Amino acid sequence: MSFLIALQFLTRLPVRLPGMPAPEKNGESLLWYPMVGVLIGTLLWLIANLLGQAAPILQAAIILALWVALTGALHLDGLADTADAWVGGFGDRERTLSIMKDPRSGPIAVVALVVILLLKFAALYVLLERHQLDAILLVPWLARAALPALLLMTPYARPGGLGQVLVDHMPRRLLRLVLAAHVIIMLLVIRESFVALLTATLLFMWLRHEFMKRLGGTTGDTAGALVELLECGVLVVLALTSA
Repeated sequence: MSFLIALQFLTRLPVRLPGMPAPEKNGESLLWYPMVGVLIGTLLWLIANLLGQAAPILQAAIILALWVALTGALHLDGLADTADAWVGGFGDRERTLSIMKDPRSGPIAVVALVVILLLKFAALYVLLERHQLDAILLVPWLARAALPALLLMTPYARPGGLGQVLVDHMPRRLLRLVLAAHVIIMLLVIRESFVALLTATLLFMWLRHEFMKRLGGTTGDTAGALVELLECGVLVVLALTSA
Protein backbone atom coordinates (compact mmCIF):
# COMPACT_ATOMS: atom_id res chain seq x y z
CA MET A 1 0.00 0.00 0.00
CA SER A 2 2.76 2.49 0.93
CA PHE A 3 4.54 1.94 -2.38
CA LEU A 4 1.31 2.36 -4.34
CA ILE A 5 0.60 5.64 -2.52
CA ALA A 6 4.05 6.94 -3.48
CA LEU A 7 3.64 5.73 -7.06
CA GLN A 8 0.20 7.31 -7.43
CA PHE A 9 1.34 10.64 -5.99
CA LEU A 10 4.64 11.02 -7.84
CA THR A 11 3.68 9.63 -11.26
CA ARG A 12 0.80 9.43 -13.69
CA LEU A 13 1.04 5.66 -13.99
CA PRO A 14 -2.40 3.98 -13.72
CA VAL A 15 -2.42 3.05 -10.03
CA ARG A 16 -5.58 2.26 -8.08
CA LEU A 17 -5.57 2.12 -4.31
CA PRO A 18 -7.84 -0.44 -2.62
CA GLY A 19 -9.26 2.26 -0.35
CA MET A 20 -8.54 5.51 1.46
CA PRO A 21 -5.12 5.05 3.09
CA ALA A 22 -4.60 5.65 6.78
CA PRO A 23 -2.40 8.60 7.77
CA GLU A 24 0.29 6.16 8.91
CA LYS A 25 0.43 4.62 5.43
CA ASN A 26 0.81 8.08 3.89
CA GLY A 27 3.76 8.69 6.19
CA GLU A 28 5.29 5.31 5.32
CA SER A 29 4.99 6.12 1.62
CA LEU A 30 8.00 8.45 2.01
CA LEU A 31 10.15 5.35 2.38
CA TRP A 32 9.34 4.50 -1.24
CA TYR A 33 9.95 7.88 -2.88
CA PRO A 34 13.53 6.98 -3.89
CA MET A 35 12.30 3.71 -5.43
CA VAL A 36 9.75 5.64 -7.48
CA GLY A 37 12.69 7.73 -8.66
CA VAL A 38 14.49 4.52 -9.63
CA LEU A 39 11.41 3.42 -11.60
CA ILE A 40 11.14 6.77 -13.42
CA GLY A 41 14.85 6.77 -14.18
CA THR A 42 14.76 3.17 -15.41
CA LEU A 43 11.87 3.86 -17.78
CA LEU A 44 13.65 6.92 -19.20
CA TRP A 45 16.92 4.96 -19.47
CA LEU A 46 15.17 2.19 -21.42
CA ILE A 47 13.59 4.74 -23.76
CA ALA A 48 16.99 6.38 -24.30
CA ASN A 49 18.41 3.00 -25.29
CA LEU A 50 15.50 2.28 -27.63
CA LEU A 51 16.07 5.65 -29.31
CA GLY A 52 19.78 5.00 -29.66
CA GLN A 53 19.81 5.41 -33.46
CA ALA A 54 17.94 8.72 -33.44
CA ALA A 55 19.70 12.07 -33.48
CA PRO A 56 20.70 13.12 -29.92
CA ILE A 57 18.74 16.38 -30.18
CA LEU A 58 15.55 14.44 -30.98
CA GLN A 59 16.27 11.90 -28.24
CA ALA A 60 16.65 14.72 -25.72
CA ALA A 61 13.35 16.29 -26.74
CA ILE A 62 11.45 12.98 -26.56
CA ILE A 63 12.95 11.97 -23.21
CA LEU A 64 12.22 15.36 -21.66
CA ALA A 65 8.63 15.29 -22.94
CA LEU A 66 8.11 11.79 -21.53
CA TRP A 67 9.77 12.82 -18.26
CA VAL A 68 7.26 15.65 -17.85
CA ALA A 69 4.33 13.43 -18.90
CA LEU A 70 5.34 10.59 -16.60
CA THR A 71 5.39 12.90 -13.58
CA GLY A 72 2.33 14.88 -14.64
CA ALA A 73 4.35 18.11 -14.38
CA LEU A 74 3.70 17.86 -10.63
CA HIS A 75 7.01 19.39 -9.58
CA LEU A 76 7.02 21.93 -12.42
CA ASP A 77 3.76 23.24 -10.99
CA GLY A 78 5.43 23.62 -7.61
CA LEU A 79 8.37 25.42 -9.21
CA ALA A 80 6.02 27.83 -11.03
CA ASP A 81 4.09 28.66 -7.85
CA THR A 82 7.30 29.08 -5.86
CA ALA A 83 8.89 31.37 -8.47
CA ASP A 84 5.81 33.61 -8.54
CA ALA A 85 5.58 33.72 -4.76
CA TRP A 86 9.29 34.32 -4.18
CA VAL A 87 9.33 37.38 -6.43
CA GLY A 88 5.83 38.67 -5.65
CA GLY A 89 6.11 38.01 -1.92
CA PHE A 90 8.68 40.79 -1.43
CA GLY A 91 10.27 38.86 1.43
CA ASP A 92 7.03 38.62 3.43
CA ARG A 93 6.10 35.15 4.69
CA GLU A 94 2.31 35.49 4.65
CA ARG A 95 2.25 37.18 1.25
CA THR A 96 4.50 34.45 -0.16
CA LEU A 97 2.25 31.68 1.17
CA SER A 98 -0.83 33.47 -0.15
CA ILE A 99 0.59 33.77 -3.68
CA MET A 100 1.51 30.07 -3.66
CA LYS A 101 -2.16 29.20 -3.14
CA ASP A 102 -3.19 31.18 -6.25
CA PRO A 103 -3.65 28.68 -9.15
CA ARG A 104 -2.81 31.32 -11.76
CA SER A 105 0.72 31.60 -13.17
CA GLY A 106 2.36 34.98 -13.68
CA PRO A 107 5.21 35.91 -16.04
CA ILE A 108 7.88 34.95 -13.49
CA ALA A 109 6.48 31.41 -13.35
CA VAL A 110 6.51 31.14 -17.14
CA VAL A 111 10.10 32.38 -17.35
CA ALA A 112 11.21 29.95 -14.61
CA LEU A 113 9.62 26.99 -16.43
CA VAL A 114 11.12 27.95 -19.79
CA VAL A 115 14.61 28.36 -18.33
CA ILE A 116 14.50 25.10 -16.37
CA LEU A 117 13.19 23.07 -19.32
CA LEU A 118 15.71 24.66 -21.69
CA LEU A 119 18.62 23.84 -19.38
CA LYS A 120 17.36 20.28 -18.88
CA PHE A 121 17.00 19.81 -22.63
CA ALA A 122 20.49 21.15 -23.35
CA ALA A 123 22.07 19.00 -20.63
CA LEU A 124 20.23 15.88 -21.83
CA TYR A 125 21.40 16.58 -25.38
CA VAL A 126 25.05 16.75 -24.26
CA LEU A 127 24.77 13.60 -22.12
CA LEU A 128 23.05 11.62 -24.88
CA GLU A 129 25.57 12.78 -27.47
CA ARG A 130 28.36 11.53 -25.20
CA HIS A 131 26.49 8.28 -24.37
CA GLN A 132 26.29 9.10 -20.65
CA LEU A 133 22.98 7.31 -20.15
CA ASP A 134 23.50 6.45 -16.48
CA ALA A 135 22.78 10.08 -15.61
CA ILE A 136 19.21 9.61 -16.88
CA LEU A 137 18.72 6.83 -14.32
CA LEU A 138 20.51 8.65 -11.50
CA VAL A 139 18.91 12.10 -11.59
CA PRO A 140 15.22 11.19 -10.92
CA TRP A 141 16.39 8.74 -8.26
CA LEU A 142 18.47 11.36 -6.47
CA ALA A 143 15.83 14.09 -6.67
CA ARG A 144 13.11 11.87 -5.20
CA ALA A 145 15.40 10.82 -2.38
CA ALA A 146 15.80 14.54 -1.63
CA LEU A 147 12.04 14.96 -1.13
CA PRO A 148 11.72 12.86 2.06
CA ALA A 149 15.06 14.25 3.22
CA LEU A 150 13.61 17.76 3.01
CA LEU A 151 10.51 16.78 4.99
CA LEU A 152 12.66 14.92 7.50
CA MET A 153 14.90 17.93 8.16
CA THR A 154 12.48 20.86 7.72
CA PRO A 155 9.29 21.99 9.51
CA TYR A 156 6.13 22.14 7.42
CA ALA A 157 5.14 25.77 6.92
CA ARG A 158 1.45 25.32 6.13
CA PRO A 159 -0.29 23.16 8.79
CA GLY A 160 -3.27 21.06 7.80
CA GLY A 161 -2.24 19.96 4.30
CA LEU A 162 -1.10 16.61 2.94
CA GLY A 163 2.49 17.55 3.68
CA GLN A 164 1.65 17.92 7.36
CA VAL A 165 0.22 14.40 7.40
CA LEU A 166 3.43 13.08 5.86
CA VAL A 167 5.60 14.93 8.37
CA ASP A 168 3.50 13.85 11.36
CA HIS A 169 3.48 10.16 10.42
CA MET A 170 6.83 9.55 8.74
CA PRO A 171 8.90 6.73 10.29
CA ARG A 172 11.89 8.95 10.97
CA ARG A 173 14.50 6.43 12.09
CA LEU A 174 13.70 3.95 9.33
CA LEU A 175 13.59 6.75 6.76
CA ARG A 176 17.12 7.83 7.69
CA LEU A 177 18.34 4.25 7.19
CA VAL A 178 16.55 3.92 3.85
CA LEU A 179 18.00 7.19 2.52
CA ALA A 180 21.50 6.20 3.67
CA ALA A 181 21.13 2.84 1.92
CA HIS A 182 20.10 4.53 -1.33
CA VAL A 183 23.11 6.86 -1.18
CA ILE A 184 25.46 3.91 -0.69
CA ILE A 185 23.87 1.99 -3.59
CA MET A 186 24.15 5.05 -5.87
CA LEU A 187 27.86 5.37 -5.08
CA LEU A 188 28.44 1.67 -5.70
CA VAL A 189 26.58 1.23 -8.99
CA ILE A 190 26.84 4.55 -10.89
CA ARG A 191 30.19 6.16 -11.66
CA GLU A 192 28.88 9.73 -11.76
CA SER A 193 27.22 9.46 -8.34
CA PHE A 194 29.85 11.31 -6.32
CA VAL A 195 29.70 14.47 -8.45
CA ALA A 196 25.90 14.24 -8.59
CA LEU A 197 25.57 13.79 -4.83
CA LEU A 198 27.95 16.65 -4.09
CA THR A 199 26.03 18.96 -6.43
CA ALA A 200 22.67 17.87 -5.03
CA THR A 201 23.85 18.32 -1.43
CA LEU A 202 25.06 21.87 -2.04
CA LEU A 203 21.84 22.81 -3.85
CA PHE A 204 19.74 21.13 -1.15
CA MET A 205 21.48 23.03 1.64
CA TRP A 206 21.12 26.37 -0.16
CA LEU A 207 17.45 25.86 -1.04
CA ARG A 208 16.57 24.64 2.44
CA HIS A 209 18.28 27.72 3.88
CA GLU A 210 16.18 29.96 1.61
CA PHE A 211 12.96 28.14 2.52
CA MET A 212 13.70 28.49 6.22
CA LYS A 213 14.65 32.16 5.90
CA ARG A 214 11.49 33.10 3.99
CA LEU A 215 8.87 30.67 5.31
CA GLY A 216 10.33 29.06 8.41
CA GLY A 217 9.89 25.69 6.71
CA THR A 218 8.77 24.06 3.49
CA THR A 219 5.50 23.54 1.60
CA GLY A 220 4.40 21.19 -1.15
CA ASP A 221 5.23 23.84 -3.73
CA THR A 222 8.73 24.49 -2.44
CA ALA A 223 9.32 20.72 -2.26
CA GLY A 224 8.35 20.49 -5.94
CA ALA A 225 10.67 23.38 -6.74
CA LEU A 226 13.46 21.55 -4.92
CA VAL A 227 12.99 18.48 -7.13
CA GLU A 228 13.10 20.49 -10.35
CA LEU A 229 16.07 22.63 -9.35
CA LEU A 230 18.03 19.59 -8.14
CA GLU A 231 17.31 17.68 -11.34
CA CYS A 232 18.29 20.65 -13.47
CA GLY A 233 21.42 21.47 -11.47
CA VAL A 234 22.70 17.90 -11.39
CA LEU A 235 22.02 17.37 -15.11
CA VAL A 236 23.90 20.56 -16.01
CA VAL A 237 26.90 19.71 -13.81
CA LEU A 238 27.07 16.14 -15.16
CA ALA A 239 26.91 17.51 -18.71
CA LEU A 240 29.69 20.01 -17.96
CA THR A 241 31.93 17.35 -16.38
CA SER A 242 31.19 14.48 -18.79
CA ALA A 243 34.08 13.17 -20.87
